[in-house]
Amino acid sequence: MKELEERIRKEGTVKQGNVLKVDAFLNHQCDVALYDAMGAAWAEHFQGKTITKILTIEASGIGMACVAARHFGNVPVVFAKKAQSINLDGDQYVTTVYSFTKQREFPVIVSRKYLGPDDHVLLIDDFLANGKALHGLIDICKHAGATVEGIGIAVEKGFQGGGDKLREEGYDLDSLAIVESMDPETGDIEFRG
Repeated sequence: MKELEERIRKEGTVKQGNVLKVDAFLNHQCDVALYDAMGAAWAEHFQGKTITKILTIEASGIGMACVAARHFGNVPVVFAKKAQSINLDGDQYVTTVYSFTKQREFPVIVSRKYLGPDDHVLLIDDFLANGKALHGLIDICKHAGATVEGIGIAVEKGFQGGGDKLREEGYDLDSLAIVESMDPETGDIEFRG
């Protein structure tokens, strides 16, 4: 998606440790018009697939998942919570994921009443690095008996291999911008062609 790539080039910041900061428009301050264009791109890619739910992890994926849901007939968006709370009651699906950005593991939790064997799920997230968060969501879907129809990612760091592994596993993965390389010294960002 050229519009997203241009925004990353113009407003993104490359930091040490393979970190790409895009908080001006993607995951802190949210450009809703850009989210809408991303939702339209995912709807075009996954056209013809039955999608009954969109699943993401709090917090950065929630906004884009909600806007994208409008392009899939306003299907419900379910987000995996990163912490147990008194509002989470009843049976739950729980798994542990490792966050590249936060450099730690944390549990992700989805109530069983919001995900089940009749669901056809589109996973949506802002970033894909090594794929650990997505594998956690896939694990939750497997426990629920739900079908993963596809994965929509805003920015994939292709050089970290998570996306390639998911594709090798047979998942229909649509990353709107795939960063092939980035240099914190020069700020240069190269995208996969």
